[in-house]
This record gives sequence, structure tokens and C-alpha cells, in this order.
Amino acid sequence: MSNSWRCSKKAYFTRMNGSIDTARLLLNQGLAFPGHDESKESYNKWNFLEVYDCLADYDPELRKAVGTAGNSSMLAPEIQRDIVQCFANEVIHSILEELGDDVFCLLVDESRDVSCKEQMAVVLRYVDKSGIVKERFVGLVHVTETTSSYLKSAIDSLFAKLKLSLKQVRGQGYDGASNTRSEFNGLQSWIMRENNTTYYVHCFAHQLQLVIVAIVRKHKGISDFLTKISILLNVVGGSAKRKDIMREINHEQLTKALGCGQPETGRGLNQEQCLQRPGDTRWNSHYKTLKGLVDMFSTIIEVLKVVERMIEIGKIETKHQIC
Repeated sequence: MSNSWRCSKKAYFTRMNGSIDTARLLLNQGLAFPGHDESKESYNKWNFLEVYDCLADYDPELRKAVGTAGNSSMLAPEIQRDIVQCFANEVIHSILEELGDDVFCLLVDESRDVSCKEQMAVVLRYVDKSGIVKERFVGLVHVTETTSSYLKSAIDSLFAKLKLSLKQVRGQGYDGASNTRSEFNGLQSWIMRENNTTYYVHCFAHQLQLVIVAIVRKHKGISDFLTKISILLNVVGGSAKRKDIMREINHEQLTKALGCGQPETGRGLNQEQCLQRPGDTRWNSHYKTLKGLVDMFSTIIEVLKVVERMIEIGKIETKHQIC
């Protein structure tokens, strides 16, 4: 075995370890890998390549190995995806090793990604050997349809891949969607046909949210108040132009207040604010909405004055057109 071949092999593993370390850091921090322009001429090649180059600057061996990389730089997107998949496999393996042959509960929820693709998130809830209850995410499965039979088929495929059995399942936890909770054709009934010990529990968080919403709608005063809040949000944030006006006014008021030394300053304080719309299935979103209204009350008053002037100008222009 020649000395040059040994050096080449060592350089190859050095570059590989550099890519693995970079991927580990980005995954641990939850950061994106690729960028829009990763060419050599780019001033910002985004996270993966920038972090890798930074490592090479401070590691003489890696910098030397990069200089002799040629076509095996180990930086291609395919290599990055392979490294991430290896990390994912190791995490899943450790979860399954901890679970062993014990029983567990199956938690499933449906969601869409940014490209509007339907996905099914699968979580296992179990008690480890120390008696600690744990919930571990084990898979995100793309589903082309959300019928109960298709979801059941997707779970079977995932369990086969993970070498799990429905006989280990002792509980099911879903939200209130009919395709999951239905006693006759829902996902819970499909699973119970194979294992009648898989009792179904409606998601308590969703139940609580729905109960609160139902009670609030019965109370005329609170219902009218939330209706007016919704109308106010539509008026103030009904268009991108009004949102920009709100940001400008808020920035001017905050700058003026900081100049007078009124608000408390510090890291994380006095950030740009916006009004969040409330949702029926997330009751704490109402709190965030109301808190935002209180914090930005003076800004909202000024925005309403601007909207009023815009309406008046619109009426005058319309009147001139009629004349």
C-alpha cells in the first residue's frame, strides 16, 4: 500500500468528518443547510458551506485536506442528505432500543408543510426502564389522501420499517377529526380490529379548547367582545398597506419613547410587534391577541385615524366623480 494512497484516504476521512461535524452543529441548532447561491463567487453560501469553511480556517488538517479534494469534497447536497439520514437512523435506533418489546401508545396528527403536502406525524408514548413517561417522534409520513384506510396503511408501512407491531399498541391518541376518532370507519376502529386493547383517548388539549370555545359562544358579552376584536383585526390588518402603516407608526412611537427613557431596555425587549389572529383550537392565541392589542393600543388608535382619513378621502373622490 503506497504512502500517497494512505494520505489520500486520510484526507478523504478528514473531509468527511468535517461535513459530519458541520451537519451535527446545524441539526442541533435547527438551522437550514442549503442556500440560494452556493457558488464560489457568492458572498454568502449559507449555513452548511459557511460553517464548513469556518471549520477549515481553524483546523489545519481539514484546510489541507480541502486543498487536495478534487471531485471528492464531500459537500454535495446528496452527501448532506445522506449524513442527515444517518443521524436520523441513529436517533430512531436509540428510541427503538430504549422501547424494546414493551407496549406503547400511538399518537398521530395530520399537518401540511409549506408546499401544502399532507403529512402524518407519528409519535410513540411509552414508559422507559426508569419509570419515566416519554414521547418520541419517530416519523413524518407523506400521505396522498387522509382517509382512515389510507392512514392505517401508512402506519402499517411505517411500523414494518421500524419493526414494530400493532400488538404492542395499548392506546391511541388523536384529535377530533372524523377520519381518526370515528367508532365505525375511523382510524381507531381500523386499529382496534387487529388489537382490541388499543383504547382510544381524544386529545385532551383539543377537548379543552373546544369546550372553552363552546362556553364562550354561549356568553353573549364575551362573544360580542371577541366578535368586535375580530372586526378590529380585519380593519387594522386587513391589507399589507395597513400593516406597513402600523409598523411605521409603532416604530416612530417606540423611538420617541426610547428617547425619553420611558420603556425598559435590554436584550429581547422592544422588538417589532404585530397582531396575531386568534384560533379556536388554540385558546392561548386569544391571550396573545389581547396582549398585543394592549401593548399596541396607541398605535392601533393612530392606524384607525389613518383608515378614517382614507375613507373620507375615498368618499370625497367618489362624490366628485358623481358630480
